[in-house]
Amino acid sequence: MYQHRTYRNLIQKDNHSFFKVVVKETDLYVHAPKHLVNIARELILQYRGYIESYINRYPEFAKTLTPWHITTPAPIIIQNMTAAGENAGVGPMAAVAGAIAEHVGFGLLSHTNEVVVENGGDIFLKTDTPVTIGIFAGKSRLSLKIGLRLAFGNMPVSVCTSSGTVGHSLSLGKADAVCVVSASCAFADAAATSIGNRIKSEADIRKAIDFGKKMRDIMGIVVITGDKIGVWGEIEIVPIKGKKG
Repeated sequence: MYQHRTYRNLIQKDNHSFFKVVVKETDLYVHAPKHLVNIARELILQYRGYIESYINRYPEFAKTLTPWHITTPAPIIIQNMTAAGENAGVGPMAAVAGAIAEHVGFGLLSHTNEVVVENGGDIFLKTDTPVTIGIFAGKSRLSLKIGLRLAFGNMPVSVCTSSGTVGHSLSLGKADAVCVVSASCAFADAAATSIGNRIKSEADIRKAIDFGKKMRDIMGIVVITGDKIGVWGEIEIVPIKGKKG
């Protein structure tokens, strides 16, 4: 079921183009110097086509909650999702939103030097200036009060968020927000799910972060559960001032 993503209304706009592209369940919000909506739609159709064709051939790929093992030649996006799931210890579909954002993002970089692609809280970005990404954590008092400050020297980079209390994505935990920063958007998506699965209460934040620290390729982790927060990695947390009125 489609859910209106009202958090997009909070984005501070600049002179660059913002546009939404929806293809079936995929709902991307793109920020770029150029209006690349037609190219973005073609990229979504291309990579969704790869995934849908693979699922038609291997239906269990869409259902399994454990790592998938490729036994025959597969498209690169399937390889990325599979590798992400293996690294994080979850099924490949835990990486699907991040994988689509990443592949569309890299495709758009053939037409522009900067791009931000957001797919349901999973973000791929390459910009020439620092960016602050607010963390939406449902009913937590910390929701949209803090953000991740990302310096352009680390681009392209990805920030993916999983929640057990917000949205329709499958999570076995009860964290309000688990954010993972990584160079790989597919892996950040899968890792956020895997870490979030281990959080049933505020008392689980430390052990969940300790679990995440053992995964390769993670640059940083933020976990919010209730009014508690845990942070690890080479990331900068900054306060976000609310709008008046």
